[in-house]
Amino acid sequence: MLAIDRDDDFGFKAGVKAPVIGRDACIDAAVKLSLADPEDSDANVLYAAVKLYDELKEKGEFEDVEVALITGHHDVGVKSDLELNKQMDKVLAKFPADGVIPVTDGAEDEQIFPIIASKVPIISTRRVVVKQSESIETTYYIIYRYFKEVLSDPEVAKIVLGLPGLVLLLYGIARLISIKYPESINIVSSTVAGTILLLIGGYFFNKGFNLVSYFVTFFRHIRESMSKGLVNFVSTIAGLFVIMAGAIHVYFNFEYYIRNSNIPGIPTDPLLAGITYMYFFNNLLITGLTIIVTGKILQAYMKKDYHIWHYLTALLLIPGIWVTIDITTSYVLNLTSPVLIDFYKKVLIAVLDIILATLMGMYLREKVRGWRRVEAGESTSQA
Repeated sequence: MLAIDRDDDFGFKAGVKAPVIGRDACIDAAVKLSLADPEDSDANVLYAAVKLYDELKEKGEFEDVEVALITGHHDVGVKSDLELNKQMDKVLAKFPADGVIPVTDGAEDEQIFPIIASKVPIISTRRVVVKQSESIETTYYIIYRYFKEVLSDPEVAKIVLGLPGLVLLLYGIARLISIKYPESINIVSSTVAGTILLLIGGYFFNKGFNLVSYFVTFFRHIRESMSKGLVNFVSTIAGLFVIMAGAIHVYFNFEYYIRNSNIPGIPTDPLLAGITYMYFFNNLLITGLTIIVTGKILQAYMKKDYHIWHYLTALLLIPGIWVTIDITTSYVLNLTSPVLIDFYKKVLIAVLDIILATLMGMYLREKVRGWRRVEAGESTSQA
């Protein structure tokens, strides 16, 4: 027979040190708790365990029986269950039982049945009901756990307490306003109802699509970018702004650019129209890219970042990119031809630029070998 006191009323109120093993020791512990708090049902649980022990002892159905008491901790939860687990091991070490009959006074103590069952089989259970119907303590325990979870879990509290509280608050404000301005009661009621629906709908919409986490992540990345690389951040924003502004400008002034060029008219074919657009957009695109890469070079130089040679190589390649886009779009639009010397001059410039960027990249890589390697927020001195 195993009496269970999960919240340690025996120790907290009567000073009983658990585990308590043996009939006389258990009766002594029950008397101490009865004197300390006559209304505590845990004393009756231990009396019931002793009574069951006497009955089984008298019947002689088992080879040997024993009665014991284990207690947890006044802070019910993980702490109390760990204590009960330790005391259960001590009881089994002194009396290695083949089975156990737990005796409790309600659902709270029964929460540790899995702990007991993991150590020794549970033959039967006995619940002691004192001065109330059998379901009262179980109902009380369920309600207690529910409100405890609501108050301890912020997410649950927002829904169970926060939203109803918001509704009552807004309607309370509306009623106070309607007392001062009775003629506005319909407007106030509609405004409050609309606000409530908007807030509740927005809350559930956010929960469904988890929008807040996306915004938080976005702004966190911006903050980290600003704190770790302000120059890079500003240059990237400026470069992207130039590219977007240039794209919009070319789009709305497309006809003006065509009238002031050698192109006979607006292409009707979508592909040719796109190539024509790229032909005019090339300068602004390259300008934006140059701003972005220049910012990365400055930031890398300030931080002595080993990867500065990547960015310098990219900057040296930008003229080749500009020439390549210009010559290919011009060729497609019949603005230049391989028979013209200007065509080969541009091809030669692009090839030389690529060769120069490659050689400079190899040279710079060796020059900055002793600089820090910055990757994923970590730095090392080894290149």
